[in-house]
Amino acid sequence: MPSNRLLRITAAVTGSLALTAGLTACGGSSSATDSEDGGEKVVTVYSADGLKSDKGDGWYDKVFADFTKKTGIEVKYVEGGSGEMVQRAVREKTNTQADVLITLPPFIQQADGKGLLQAYTPQGADKVNGANKSSEGKWTSVVNNYFGFIYNKKELPAAPKTWEELLDAKYKGKLQYSTPGVAGDGTAVLIKAMHDFGGKDQANEYLKKLQANNVGPSSSTSKLAPKTDKGELLVANGDVQMNFAQSKSMPNLGIWFPAKDGGKPTTFSLPYAAGLVDKAPHTENGKKLLDHLLSEDAQKLVSGVGGGFPARTDVKPTDANAVELTKLMTGVEIFEPDWADIDKNLTSYVDAWKSATGS
Repeated sequence: MPSNRLLRITAAVTGSLALTAGLTACGGSSSATDSEDGGEKVVTVYSADGLKSDKGDGWYDKVFADFTKKTGIEVKYVEGGSGEMVQRAVREKTNTQADVLITLPPFIQQADGKGLLQAYTPQGADKVNGANKSSEGKWTSVVNNYFGFIYNKKELPAAPKTWEELLDAKYKGKLQYSTPGVAGDGTAVLIKAMHDFGGKDQANEYLKKLQANNVGPSSSTSKLAPKTDKGELLVANGDVQMNFAQSKSMPNLGIWFPAKDGGKPTTFSLPYAAGLVDKAPHTENGKKLLDHLLSEDAQKLVSGVGGGFPARTDVKPTDANAVELTKLMTGVEIFEPDWADIDKNLTSYVDAWKSATGS
């Protein structure tokens, strides 16, 4: 597909928004069987990091606790990079462990393409923007989000403005981004660079130069924020929801959006998308959890608790976090990636990045 058709500008954020998300954690899995009438009171979630907090105060922490109180169903939680979670589910296809899979694009599309998801339309999905859900009912965004970068506000008097600034020698050994093809936010670095520089070859030409300053691979984006807050890194990649939530306990974190020299800062929607796993051991419990994640009560907690934006367009938060997030995103140009193209060609795009950077 020609590079000028890969990505399409669709909007500029100037007012109120809608998104959602949180922090990080760990968990376990269950292999117990379930019946449609309700067997074991458990549901297993495989998720990309960002929505659960080590301190127990993230969006997942709150909504999972509410779900268990309401239904008596315990949530077993397993976390990792988006690509990592998909690959784990692939390995387990003959002995399915997960009931619900939640990842960032393009990995939710990848999961669908690998036959990991079954169709289910959660209650409230009709309130989710069409671009943020599968037309076949295989997945629905439960938390909207945007890709971004972070910097250390203590060490840098102002955020960098352009990609080109990051080539400066002062960032050598002080810059890191998570691995494309493994982490959702790492893949987003490549997607944004392809958009901003006008194609795969131009993006990799830049990223090859940037490699001189890059610390190296990281399978988890969330691990980069503490390093940035401490000053071990000056700049790293991330996403708005996760980093905004982290900044509440990491005061040196600032969020910014790179522009190509002479251009505008850009970003794109990077929602947490959830699907019901095919042949899930607790299918009915998985459906109930998906319904709960999209309920008005859960969505109303997205900004205030999770530091992000609701997936439902009819939920419009006005809390202090929502106001601050709207201000942060004002003036940033939003583009819409061609997810079908990226899903189809992701392996070749990542291989080209590996070749260019020697990764």
